[in-house]
Amino acid sequence: MKRLAQYFRSLQSGQSSYSLIYEGSYYDQGGTISDPTYWNNDVAYYIERTHKLTLDKPCITIKIPFDRLGLDENVDQVVLSDFALRAWVDHIEALNELIYNRSRSDKENGAFYCFRPTNVVLQRNASFVEVISDKWYLCLMITVQLPFKNNDKAMRMLCKMLPKEVEELIAKWDLIKLNAAYELVKKQNRIREWLKSSDYCAFIANGSILPRNKDNSGPLEGALPFTSPEDIEIEICGLRGMGIKHGVTVITGGGYSGKSTMLDALNSGIYNHSIGDGREFVITDQSAMEISAEEGRSIRNINITPFIKWIPNSSAEQFSTDYASGSTSQAANIMEAINVGCKLLLIDEDRSATNFMIQDIKMRSLIKHEPITPFTERVRELYEAVGVSSVLVIGGSGEFLSVADQIILMDNFVPKNVTEEAKKLCEHDKPRERIPFTKWEIERKITTDHFSSYPQGSGTEKLMVSTMGYLMIGDEQIDIRGLYNITSHAQLAAIAFLIRKIAISNTDRHIFLHEKIKKALEDMEREGVDIVFSSFFPGFERWLELPRMNEVLSVINRMKHLSFIQLEPSEHL
Repeated sequence: MKRLAQYFRSLQSGQSSYSLIYEGSYYDQGGTISDPTYWNNDVAYYIERTHKLTLDKPCITIKIPFDRLGLDENVDQVVLSDFALRAWVDHIEALNELIYNRSRSDKENGAFYCFRPTNVVLQRNASFVEVISDKWYLCLMITVQLPFKNNDKAMRMLCKMLPKEVEELIAKWDLIKLNAAYELVKKQNRIREWLKSSDYCAFIANGSILPRNKDNSGPLEGALPFTSPEDIEIEICGLRGMGIKHGVTVITGGGYSGKSTMLDALNSGIYNHSIGDGREFVITDQSAMEISAEEGRSIRNINITPFIKWIPNSSAEQFSTDYASGSTSQAANIMEAINVGCKLLLIDEDRSATNFMIQDIKMRSLIKHEPITPFTERVRELYEAVGVSSVLVIGGSGEFLSVADQIILMDNFVPKNVTEEAKKLCEHDKPRERIPFTKWEIERKITTDHFSSYPQGSGTEKLMVSTMGYLMIGDEQIDIRGLYNITSHAQLAAIAFLIRKIAISNTDRHIFLHEKIKKALEDMEREGVDIVFSSFFPGFERWLELPRMNEVLSVINRMKHLSFIQLEPSEHL
């Protein structure tokens, strides 16, 4: 740290370019050496540019040796990194309290920033493990706003305050709590493995707190703990709770009874949750996707004939539009979900197109030429033909009761199994004629003509994510407001950078997206999420979280200028 302090002292009064700290140049016997890694005893501080235009906001990766924390090399790196980041947040807050000045902006006063994780456990670039010369390090990434034209304070922040707080983190490192985090994830993963070979697609443990607090950061204080109906209660890995079987499950009940809260919990259960979240043992098939109507979305060349038989002046077999209706968007969302390997659809009627979901007997009699095959007609076939289960929140129509395998009634946040009672209500219904099975499998590739981060006629890349729910890449402005499985802005940023990397590195005329995305995600998982980041784009924060293929492909599917080509199964060998 003495070398870093010397760089700050060498800056002229009022100078704030800070280029010296990034270069880290010093003279040695062999000549000039550039090394922007600074040491405080055995802890390393690596300084790099956060973005090319913000030299006063460096990105610092703090590298703490494993032996200082009592760690061995046989650790779950994702759990360790997640645990460390959550502990580190408190120390960043402590640093900011020491320098806070409400009369000055961060740019004038200076500030420390780190990523504040949600309650899901994911691989991130804000905290990770690195091996350097056979020595293992826990790495924490932060950014620092250096105070404008105040080099003495900047030096104190980086050379004194920050190292002191890192030593505080090391001193307070709690191996008992870390081991509890390990044990929690082990149990969560054992339940996931059990589900894969069972008749069940989801599990909610007794005692779970499903409702969220106001800012959605944790359990609602005073909320009623979940209790499974006795007749559908199961035990997994020593935990008892409600099992949701493969097939068709309807969650019903009156308004404000907890139906949508349960669906939201199941949707969040695709990821493991940290201790204290309340949903630690809400475990869902990891391929699950929440499906809704998404009026106005772009659709490119997809077969929606399982749900839409014909469309005036268009083709339902190769359907494309810049502004989809509620029914066509929901049909496309389901077909795309199946295409990415989704085996569990989560659907809330409040977010669905009514004419897509149901059509009662009276309307069938009145409307003679209906192009829409409602979801009630296909939901059983989806499971029987392609193994895709559905969990549906239904409060306003009994149409789904006759096709459901399991019906859960939410009564003031208490679930009851009413399957037999509901089936009796359907006994005198006129049986419907089963429609012929349809073709569900689709395979597509894209041409690379307009798959680019460069706007047409421009030599400069464009990539940004707006706070209004749009991702911009090249000429594309992609509406991602309907993607409910993206956990954070950091995960969306990772998706943007990943798509950009695929676009700029591709040399083929056509791209099979599944292969490209899978390879890119495997590289990120193995080499670190940060491999897709570029400091060229100043509109991004520094943080990235590993996404699923489902969401990456969902974003690409909403690009208006791409050309998708449908393939026959024999074409992709």
